[in-house]
Amino acid sequence: MSVLNNIWLALSTPNEFLINAYSIFLEFFIEAPLSFMILTTVLKFETTKKQKITYIVLISIISLLTSFFVPSPFNIIINYLLYFIVILKVFKVSFLITFIATILPAIFFSLVGNLTFNPYLTLLGITYEEASTIIIYRLPYTLLMYLIVFLIVLAIKYFKFSINILNEFDKKNKSILITNFIFGMFTIIAQLILTIYYIDILPLIFTFFNFICLLLYYSISLYSLLKVTNLIDTTKKLESAEEYNKTLHILHDSVRGFKHDFDNIVTTIGGYIKTNDMDGLEKYYSQLVEDCEKVNNLYILNPDIINNPGIYNLLTTKYAEAEKNDIKVNLTFLLDLNHLHMKIYEFARILGILLDNAIDAASECDEKILNIVFRNDSNNNRNIILIENTFNDKNVNLDDIFKKGVTGKTNHTGLGLWEIKKILKKNNNINLYTTKDEQYFSQQLEIYY
Repeated sequence: MSVLNNIWLALSTPNEFLINAYSIFLEFFIEAPLSFMILTTVLKFETTKKQKITYIVLISIISLLTSFFVPSPFNIIINYLLYFIVILKVFKVSFLITFIATILPAIFFSLVGNLTFNPYLTLLGITYEEASTIIIYRLPYTLLMYLIVFLIVLAIKYFKFSINILNEFDKKNKSILITNFIFGMFTIIAQLILTIYYIDILPLIFTFFNFICLLLYYSISLYSLLKVTNLIDTTKKLESAEEYNKTLHILHDSVRGFKHDFDNIVTTIGGYIKTNDMDGLEKYYSQLVEDCEKVNNLYILNPDIINNPGIYNLLTTKYAEAEKNDIKVNLTFLLDLNHLHMKIYEFARILGILLDNAIDAASECDEKILNIVFRNDSNNNRNIILIENTFNDKNVNLDDIFKKGVTGKTNHTGLGLWEIKKILKKNNNINLYTTKDEQYFSQQLEIYY
């Protein structure tokens, strides 16, 4: 009987040891995993198991250390700063996405907490101090809050709602969004401080009004963010449609020209056959194949095949540039860009630099050839992008070209390949193999998954 009395006494009176033990357990096993679930559901984070474990462990340790050793409310500010650093380093995302990822779990917990805490105190007739220091009061409230957040996240997942953050925001939009989220962080911090110090004296109607204001603020912010992302996405699709229309016009003219000359082509082939001029027929056929390959390349330059608006625009622009320089382009595209296993922003930077270099080098040759191959190597779990071109400088040093400022071209800074090297260092699943032979200079980008 005395044992039961002691247990009840520990549960129904302030007990610092129990509160600390309970905080450690909930932080590691509920709050941090729930925060991770919010990020992966709403922001569609692509993460590995290692990143998940690292995030949960670091976030939990930071929360526990600051709650024990840093006085309130300074611990809240330090928490958010350290959360920002953890997300930036662990997930390697942009500053904008890191800001959003830092504040997003806090928005969920803050909204639910503001809605439920004051009614909970009123319902039980207890004070804030009792709810914070007595385990039988604190545990049910915390579990209730986590349950509500969990159900909200499940609803978001069920309705497939997500925010697709684009790295292609211009500076003005980025500045507006970052400023908005900074103010959002300060709003959350202010609300938490208000809850800690004044929850006992705040009337229930004020708590409800405060919740409505917070909900409206975050809803309007989220709506604005979605509008901006949709606008950017629509703009990129319009740009793709415009590029595709140009391609269709060229393809249409090529097919019409080919059809117009079809009778002449057949007659010419017949002439070679009748005279048994196989050498002439072979030469004529090789020239005919070149025209057919041009039509085939134009068919491949299709947004349904190259299924990313940004990469499609990049390829059509570079193709047109190569054509202006009388470079023969051979394009093979056998890759689904929706399953490209790297950031599309970094991929576009690498691809643009490699194509610029290849076009510059090929344009200086007598035989101007550029081969571009996109394919998936499922046997080795990798995406492969091969770019090879004819070149004149057979003595080029393959090690030196990646150094800062080294270039063989006039009026160039020599920063392109150096920038690629920096991107490769940040990603442990990406390799770039540079080779050369008597005909081609080759760059093979390999993205492992």
